[in-house]
Order: sequence, then structure tokens, then C-alpha cells
Amino acid sequence: MSVYINSTGHYLPGPPIDNDEIENILGLVNGKKSRLKHKILQSNGIKTRHYAINQQQETQITNSEMAANAGLRCLDASYISSTQVEMLSVATSQGDLVLPGFGSMVQAELDIPSVQLNTSHGICSSSMMALKAAYTNIKAQESTNALVIASELASRLFKHTRYEQVEGNEIDFNAEFLRWMLSDGAGALLLENRPRKTGKSLRIDWIKSFSHADVYPVCMSVGMPKNDTKSWQDFPTYSDAEKAGALLLRQDVRLLDNIVSVGVNGFLQLLKDEMFKVAEINHVLCHFSSAYFKSKIVEMLEVAGVRIPQEKWYTNLYERGNTGCASIFIMLNEFLATHSLSVGETLFCMVPESGRFNCAYMHLTVVE
Repeated sequence: MSVYINSTGHYLPGPPIDNDEIENILGLVNGKKSRLKHKILQSNGIKTRHYAINQQQETQITNSEMAANAGLRCLDASYISSTQVEMLSVATSQGDLVLPGFGSMVQAELDIPSVQLNTSHGICSSSMMALKAAYTNIKAQESTNALVIASELASRLFKHTRYEQVEGNEIDFNAEFLRWMLSDGAGALLLENRPRKTGKSLRIDWIKSFSHADVYPVCMSVGMPKNDTKSWQDFPTYSDAEKAGALLLRQDVRLLDNIVSVGVNGFLQLLKDEMFKVAEINHVLCHFSSAYFKSKIVEMLEVAGVRIPQEKWYTNLYERGNTGCASIFIMLNEFLATHSLSVGETLFCMVPESGRFNCAYMHLTVVE
């Protein structure tokens, strides 16, 4: 049983926001401009991104609404309606509510009846885990199709007021780093057990992932304060947790370089396992979070004797921003919309996640 990506879609909230406008949306922490912003933006190379909050830091569209919009755009470009969807597999790092699962909220927005439901919770690679669940469900003939959606609304974590609640107003680098990295958006893929009636499809040849949480400590998190492992749920009140900085999104930048070696080692392992041949890859879609990491990945691959020409690498990071788990789906949607592909061409997709170092890979072939 083969599985095909027969349609894609994405949704980005509001207009593109350039680097000079970011603090107009997120707000100035304690009324002061950031001293780190320029340095971090220079490293990640992102020029514009989208936010679901306005200049008053009010949410203009919820995460589940963004996910539904991406899903509807995906279905509009397909041959099936929402009532024909048999499985809904959804990913996010944070839903609008802590409970119930994000998938339930998105199903309600889409008004899909009696569907098999899966919610994948995590960070960047959670979209690939949602995709793998849908892919294996179809391969097992439990369903003939699945709508897979990944959506992120990170900007709510970056309001200036979040940082101003921390006792002593001490904002460390790790807590501020991601404020200049992440933004909002949603992407969707429709999987079916046969190619689309007209036009081209992408056959999913395989999806593999390697998690290294047994080896590495937490690198990206929400829920514990600086230099402490105490859970936000173990503070007497939520207010106490916020004052301790436990509700800030943090990145341990000292560990971050490990993502390059972990991602490249997974690539080399798949190569060793003869899952693909480098010479036969036509396009590489890699979710790297900054230009800095792309150059490191390319350098390390070349040290290992693997050279992939620059023209084969595609990214929309610099114009669309880093939308976490939604990035790879938005990237794939825009790649297909801007490239004329021939039958037999191959795509290699790669999603290294720094949360606790999980890396996912996918190989696709263009079919008709």
C-alpha cells in the first residue's frame, strides 16, 4: 500500500512583519529596546515573519482557527470535502487550551464528523510525528485518507508583559533568544492511498526519525525556571511560577550546536542503511532555524564526504519565519507552488528539533 501527498495548504496570519517592526507587535520589555535583537536576527537571517497578535498584543486569530484555515485551503485544492476526511492528525507545541487535545479543537473548527483523531504534541518534529501516524494508518488500511495539520502561535509567549512579570525583571539570554526566532503560521497536507486524479502527487517513500532524549538534557522548554528543574505545576500558584520565570520559553544555547551533529548523523545513518542515494536527491527541504545552522549542516556534510549543491536546497525561512512544527508543511506547500516538478524527481525533507534532540526525515518521489 503506497501513500501519497495529494494536496497542500498553508495559512499565515496578518501582513509580513519586518525586523524593524517586531517590537511594535511584541512590545518593548520595560519600555526598552532589546540589546540582543540585532545580533540574533543577523545570525538567523530572517527578514520577515507573521504574527497572530496585534500591536496591543491581542490575539487576532486562535491557533485552532489558523490550523483550520490551512486545512480548508488544503482541501479546497483537493478532490475531497471535509466530510470525507477519515483521519485528522494534528500537531502543535501549544494549543489554545492546555486540555483537551489540540486535535479536538481543530476538528470542531473544521466541523469534520466522526473522524479518527490524533494529536501530536512536541516542538518542531511533532508535525512529522503527526504525519507518520497518518502515513502508517493509511498503510495499515485503517483509512483511505488523512488530513495532517501543523500550527503554531508562539507570539503569545513573547508579549512584553510576559517578561515583565519575572521577579527582579531579570531576563536572561536563553529566555530572550527565541523571541527573535519564532513566529506564527499553519500548514496542511492531504494524504491518500492513491495518486490524485489529475496533476502530480508526492509518493511518501519512507519517514524515519531518531530521538536522542536519552543522551541530551532539555534544550528548549516552557515550564521550568532558569537553573532549576522545578515544574511550573509545583509552584503554589501560577502567578508564583510566572514570577520565577518558569512560564518563559527558553532555549539553552550552550547545547544548541548539538543539533547540527545529531541531524547530520541521522542523515549519514540513513545513507549507510541505503535508504537513499545522495546523487539521486533532486531537492532538499530542511527545517533549519537560522542561516547559521544551515551553513554548519552543509559544512559537516562536506566533512563527511557528502556534497549537495546549493541549488538543490530550498527554504522559505527568511521570508516566512520559523513557524516551529508548521515550518516543513508551509515550506513544502510553497515549494510545490513555485516549482514545476517532473515525474521521478525526489525530495529529501529533514526536521532537526532541539527540544531534546529528535530528528525526522522523509523521502518523497514525484508521481503522476
